[in-house]
Amino acid sequence: MTLRPEAAAAERRPVAPAWFDAALAQAPERTHLEVEGAEIEVLAWGERGKPGLLLLHGLTAHADWWSFLAPLLAQGRRVVAFSMSGMGRSDWRDTYSLDQHAREAIAVAQATGLFDSDVPPILIGHSFGSFATRIVAHTIGAKLGGIVLVDGALAAGDHDVEYGVVPERGHRHRVYPTLEQAIARFRFEPAQTCDHPYILDFLARTSLGLAPAAHGGDGWSWRFDPDLRAKTLRTSSAELLAPVTCRVALLFGDRSKLMTSARLDLIRRHTPPAAPWIVIPDAGHHIMVDQPLALIAALRALLETWQPAATLEHSFTPSKSSVPT
Repeated sequence: MTLRPEAAAAERRPVAPAWFDAALAQAPERTHLEVEGAEIEVLAWGERGKPGLLLLHGLTAHADWWSFLAPLLAQGRRVVAFSMSGMGRSDWRDTYSLDQHAREAIAVAQATGLFDSDVPPILIGHSFGSFATRIVAHTIGAKLGGIVLVDGALAAGDHDVEYGVVPERGHRHRVYPTLEQAIARFRFEPAQTCDHPYILDFLARTSLGLAPAAHGGDGWSWRFDPDLRAKTLRTSSAELLAPVTCRVALLFGDRSKLMTSARLDLIRRHTPPAAPWIVIPDAGHHIMVDQPLALIAALRALLETWQPAATLEHSFTPSKSSVPT
């Protein structure tokens, strides 16, 4: 039997460890929610009424960046991830803003029951998602149990030129004839290597879709809006660093290329002294790619502190041999 190109590519998936396969086997509820004229992709794990977590991804990423981690956080919790408009399987808009993405986050949290528990929900935002998380906290911080900001690099001033270039509109994604060719072109931004090819392969596959006819069709291309950056209105670091009325924790990769000393100093000056400041060893900006289990361990420890253990169910049951006699 001759395999189709996409089927042949599927046969060559890298071998993954048992924990990764087990996590993906816990398939989420997949729905779409209409928010201000755009259909927003929503993934959810766990029962309504349990303490809630809302997960926000980075720029050009999507909800499935959390798919292999969310089940490891969902023991006794309701965990939700969504794709911000312009990314993943969510609709594209004429313009984007952090305020818009924050409203999407609030709408998703309300629609998926994250406010149904007596325990207020916690938001975890990676990179660009951490900026939207800050805006949510500015808006409804009193209703949140806390926010966790994961490697969110804020411009440290006008001289921080990385944030000063606004691309022109009118871009189109390249269309690849086969899924295998498209997967081979997947790259992280900022650029980095990946020691876990099974994660890279999964993220590449979930980032691709059949190309729209308007973009050439007959092949595969990236799902995010190619004009995403050009259409996104800028929000200053000063606006993002405004105080919030909920708990804050910060988490970084110790070799993140984005977290310069100037940016770290800026964030430190505007962060409450008691806020947890967690650094994951041997991790770059994409911590879930470099050190996924270390990230989960850090988040679990923090959540146990912020959400009392009595409200949660635990997956760990000591064996007889581990119980002191």
